[in-house]
Amino acid sequence: MKRSWLVIRPAPFPISFRLDRRVPGVLLALGLVLLLGIVMNVGQGEYAISPVDVVKTLLGLQVDNPDYAFVVYTLRLPRTLVAVLVGMGLAIAGTITQGIARNPLAEPSIIGINAGAALGAVTLIVLFPATPVAVLPIAAFVGALLIAVLIYLLAWQNGSSPVRLVLVGVGFNLIAGSLTSLMVTFGEINTVSQALVWLTGSVYGRSWDSAIALAPWLIVGSGFALFRARELNTLNFGDEVARSLGCAVEWQRAMLLLISVAIAGASVATAGLIGFVGLMAPHIGRQLVGTSHEGLLPTSALLGGVIVVFSDWLGRILFAPIELPCGTITAAIGAPYFIYLLIRTRKQ
Repeated sequence: MKRSWLVIRPAPFPISFRLDRRVPGVLLALGLVLLLGIVMNVGQGEYAISPVDVVKTLLGLQVDNPDYAFVVYTLRLPRTLVAVLVGMGLAIAGTITQGIARNPLAEPSIIGINAGAALGAVTLIVLFPATPVAVLPIAAFVGALLIAVLIYLLAWQNGSSPVRLVLVGVGFNLIAGSLTSLMVTFGEINTVSQALVWLTGSVYGRSWDSAIALAPWLIVGSGFALFRARELNTLNFGDEVARSLGCAVEWQRAMLLLISVAIAGASVATAGLIGFVGLMAPHIGRQLVGTSHEGLLPTSALLGGVIVVFSDWLGRILFAPIELPCGTITAAIGAPYFIYLLIRTRKQ
């Protein structure tokens, strides 16, 4: 007889405290798909390299052309790894945001966190163009944190309501976007062009410095998120039930929001505004492994990496030799998906 799961539906999706038995198999399958995407992405370009030669080069085996090592390790592998890390970061931030808001339609780019990060990073690019790339995540984090604090304060009314957090966040998303456009309008032509390319959401030209700058934010942030997975599960029962279970609701919500801000800010600072990854990955992840965040967080992370890597690959082959930013591809896929989710959950 199949074991039943404890499921309560206080939100548009059910919550369970148990780790779904499908998690190991799903993680293995997604890991293989991600490796395939990395190999395909590294081999794609004006100087095409076959998947077999890509694998040989990555493993340090002998290949026919000695130039492959330079192309793979210096030019393409850093860009691909940045795509993976950014996708993972956006997906984890989206999973946390949806858990806090108890709403599968919430994500950092919709409630203003990504827009705040973009405002901080664009301000730094326009006003201080000589700033090292490692400083961009800090500026983005400050911008995202400022927006998050304002959202939290204005949504407070005898507590922080998830519904008010989303509604206020949508308003701040528009405000931060307008301020970013204003900053671009009055900037110098050279820095403005750089900022505009960055705002489209792209991993073009990213180097090892970008990957190294992002990695610590993602490692520490995802570690904290996994450590707080049980609190995320508890919050999704609703505030009253969470309090009765001994959860310090406001403190946990604030801590989780801070983690989401840090990860999203660093990801946006590295690759610009790549939208809808934080919306799609958690939703698909819940269909694959259930709603327990112990399994959902790593599943969403791998899904995010897969989405951004394959979006970057598609952007390079659809209109070659012209490259489309991966943010354009994720928007083309994510916008219809968002409308689909909106229609599907309209009664809830």
